[in-house]
Amino acid sequence: MSGPFSSSSRSPPPLQHPVPTHPAFIPEPPSTPNSPQGYMRFTSSPSNQPVPPANYFSTAQPGHQPAHGSAYAPSQFQSFQQPGQAPHQQHQPLPEEIDFGQWGVNPVTAQLGMQLGQSAVAAGQEYMSKNFGTHIPVPLLKHHFNVSNSYVMHKLRLILFPWRHKRWTRANIPSEQGQAQWLPPRDDLNSPDLYIPVMALVTYILLAALQNGLQERFHPEVLGRYATRALFVVLFEFGFIKLGCYLLNISGSSQVTDLVAYGGYKFVGVTATVLIGVMKASRTIYLVAFIYSFCANGFFLLRALKYVVLPDPRDTSQHVGTLSPAQRSRRIWFLFAVALSQFLYMGILVRI
Repeated sequence: MSGPFSSSSRSPPPLQHPVPTHPAFIPEPPSTPNSPQGYMRFTSSPSNQPVPPANYFSTAQPGHQPAHGSAYAPSQFQSFQQPGQAPHQQHQPLPEEIDFGQWGVNPVTAQLGMQLGQSAVAAGQEYMSKNFGTHIPVPLLKHHFNVSNSYVMHKLRLILFPWRHKRWTRANIPSEQGQAQWLPPRDDLNSPDLYIPVMALVTYILLAALQNGLQERFHPEVLGRYATRALFVVLFEFGFIKLGCYLLNISGSSQVTDLVAYGGYKFVGVTATVLIGVMKASRTIYLVAFIYSFCANGFFLLRALKYVVLPDPRDTSQHVGTLSPAQRSRRIWFLFAVALSQFLYMGILVRI
C-alpha cells in the first residue's frame, strides 16, 4: 500500500506565461475646439528636457519645425479652426524680461491668465464706479488721501506743535473750468487730509485694547466699543459744526470731508495721551499730557477753521460778501466754542 506522497502520483502541469501582444494600430485621440490638437507625447521624461524661453516660438526661424515627439511642438499652441471660421485674435507677446518657462508655465497660458486678470480688474473698477460712485465721493477721497511721507511728518509736527506756524491759508490753483481748486495735501501743508485721522483712529483703538489687556480686562467686544465711541464723537462734532454754520449762515467752499478731517485730528493728541497711560506714567504727567494735547488741538482748530468760519472777502474763490461787526462777533464766538468743545470730546476718548 503506497503512501500519500508516492512516486506514482501525477505531477502538476507546467505553468504557461501569457505572451504579450501589441495592436497593429493605435488610433489618435480626437481633438476638441479651442484646445491643443491631440495629446502631448514624450519619448523620455519631460523633466529631462530643457525648458525653452517665453519667446522661443516668436523668435524661431521661418520654416523651422522641431523634431517629431518634441514636447514643445508649435502645433500644440494652435487652436482648432473649423472651415469658414474666423481666425482667433492674436495675443500680444509676453515681455521678454519675464521668462515663464523657468517655472514650467506655458507662455500662452500665462499670457491668457494675465489678460483675464486685467479684464477682471477693469470689470471690478467699472462695477464700483457704477454702484458706489454716486453715493461715495471717490474723487474727494482720492484728493484727501493724496499724501506723502514728508507731508505726514510735517503735519504731525504741526498738529502737536502749532504754536510757531505762520501761514495758515490754503493754496489753490485755477482748474480747467476756470474755477479755483484746492491743492492736494501732498502739495499744501495746510490742506486737510484723511490719512492721518484714519491712522490715528486705528492706533487709538489698538492702544485702548492693549491697555485693557494689560489690566486683564480685554475682550473682543472692547474693539467694537471704542470704535463706536470714537465714531460717535466724530459724527457729533460734525453735526455741531454743520448746525452752527447753518444758523450763522456760513456758506463757503468747505466740503464734508474737510470738516471730518479737522475733527479727526484730535485722535493724534488722544493717542499720545493714551500711550503715556500705557507706559504707566504718573498721574501728574498724564494730566499734563492731556492738557497740552487739548490746548494744541484747540489752537490748531482755531487757526485752521478760520477760513471756513471767517472766509477772507478778498478771496474770490470763496464767493462771500462783507460781514457786519455783529456777524463777525458771533462767528468768532462760535469758533471759540468749537475749540473749547475739544476738552469734552478728548476727555470722553481718553477714559479707558
